[in-house]
Amino acid sequence: MVFLRSILTVSAFTGLSRILGFVRDICIASFLGSGPVADAFFIAFRIPNFFRRIFAEGAFSVAFVPVYSEYETQGGEARAKAFLDLMFGRLCLILLAVTAVGVIGAPVLVMILAPGFQGDPEKFQSTIDALRFTFPYLFFISLVAMAGGILNTRDRFLVPAVTPVLLNVCLIGAVFLLVPIYENAAVALGLGVLVAGVVQFGFQLPFLRLERRARLNTSGPSWTKQGAAQKIFLVARGYTGNKNSAKTTGYHPHCFC
Repeated sequence: MVFLRSILTVSAFTGLSRILGFVRDICIASFLGSGPVADAFFIAFRIPNFFRRIFAEGAFSVAFVPVYSEYETQGGEARAKAFLDLMFGRLCLILLAVTAVGVIGAPVLVMILAPGFQGDPEKFQSTIDALRFTFPYLFFISLVAMAGGILNTRDRFLVPAVTPVLLNVCLIGAVFLLVPIYENAAVALGLGVLVAGVVQFGFQLPFLRLERRARLNTSGPSWTKQGAAQKIFLVARGYTGNKNSAKTTGYHPHCFC
């Protein structure tokens, strides 16, 4: 019965997220149309989502969840907490470094991933400006993915199921509240993406605290090193597999998520 209830809960909020994603796209299309501003935002949103394959729902989740689950079931409470705190701290450091590079190197990223934009200086600059708001979303959504893995492992399915809904709610809010008052609509929506990341992680954080999980720590007992090494190996293996799938399955800015 509990299993059935969990399935229904996840399915219901997944369906709600899809519906709100559809509403989100209608709102964005109504305000931005299909011009250069829309192109600037969608590319700026697509770039951090590309890196999500590594740090969030892609290779990291594939690698992290089985290792963490093993610590929870076999390692005992203390070992599971120590391993989790260590991974949380190190992931934060890595993400901060990657985010800083992405924000500073936004012009280079746009030149590499959207080379055609260089022919339109206004669109090129709008994409850079929007990317400097959307790229930090990678930091928060990666922590959201880790938090979701933790909560799912501990049979707390409701919170991870609700979390994707918040992205669509924030972007719909940005369309109506920020776009009218910003000169650059792409930047306004980029700010909405950043706010969504903060809201999503902020929503999950109290539930992690209730579970007494994910304190910030960058070093741990010697026995955690083997687990950390195993996780890193699994991340690398997952990333290698994802490189092949990335050629045929990419992120589409109009997907209902």
